[in-house]
Amino acid sequence: MANYLVTGIAGGLSQRVALRLLDGGHAVVGVDYRRLPRLDGRLAAVKAYQASYNKTIIEDVFKWHPLDRVLHLGRVGNLKESLGKRFDLNVVGTQKIMNLCVSHGVRNLVVLSTFHIYGAHPANHIPIFEDEPLRAGAEFPQIADAIQLDNMASTWVWRHREVCTVVLRPTNVVGPHIQNAMSSFLRARTVPHLAGFNPMTQFIHEDDLADAIVRASTPPAGDGRCGIYNVAGRGEVPWRTALELAGARTFPLPSSLVAAYLRVSRQFPPYLVNFFKYPCIISDRAFREAFGWEPRVSLADTLWSTVEEARAADGAPRRRKN
Repeated sequence: MANYLVTGIAGGLSQRVALRLLDGGHAVVGVDYRRLPRLDGRLAAVKAYQASYNKTIIEDVFKWHPLDRVLHLGRVGNLKESLGKRFDLNVVGTQKIMNLCVSHGVRNLVVLSTFHIYGAHPANHIPIFEDEPLRAGAEFPQIADAIQLDNMASTWVWRHREVCTVVLRPTNVVGPHIQNAMSSFLRARTVPHLAGFNPMTQFIHEDDLADAIVRASTPPAGDGRCGIYNVAGRGEVPWRTALELAGARTFPLPSSLVAAYLRVSRQFPPYLVNFFKYPCIISDRAFREAFGWEPRVSLADTLWSTVEEARAADGAPRRRKN
């Protein structure tokens, strides 16, 4: 059994991962820069610390616990945080964690990135593989720190082969325990779509991604499976069909009103607008073949599980799962 460090432990995805590790008999240490929630039930076995990833206390966590594997899942995408703070956490903090993995003899490191770094662009071809150019940063500074995090981790894969590093770029992550922008957007009772656009879209359920993360943490150092991988769910669907599967009412929003809508919504990342115009469909064939992984949750169930509680509060009828 292994000793794991899981960052972002205040979030739903990291907690789903921690539950799988605990069920497998592993010891789990959790860290998050945010205020820690009460970890009840099986999660009470997690030794949790509130610590910024770029501060001294993260060094103490590595000293206090003999860690075999580190799952760095705590990328900060919250636009309420300042650009400077996000840079310190995502870039400086990630570099510090990776350095600590080397100095403390950690065998395996998983870094969670995002497919958003590819950008949604009319020049994209379908599907996008891991060696495609990253188009998002030039137009939207809100994603620049995520691109720098990914570039740094991707370079680390080859520079420090003594730590088997796997960088994961998942598509839209949704689910009942996820509080990111896409999940919150889908849960809204009325969701606009851009007039004249209906791009193909992918999603991955939180439990499928949690399984993928655990699977990615297992190859030994020097294994050929260390590297950069896309991760996606089962199939793709036009955006307006996704809204129908999520039980949302929708209406066309002219492109000229997008800026005004963003000012009102505030929490909606501007770089996501292009994902409602142009497809950004990734191929995760490399990950499936390397790790023998397949997503289990259907696309319809992925979307409905994300919004089911919100729809019940609105009085919407329950849907039968596929």
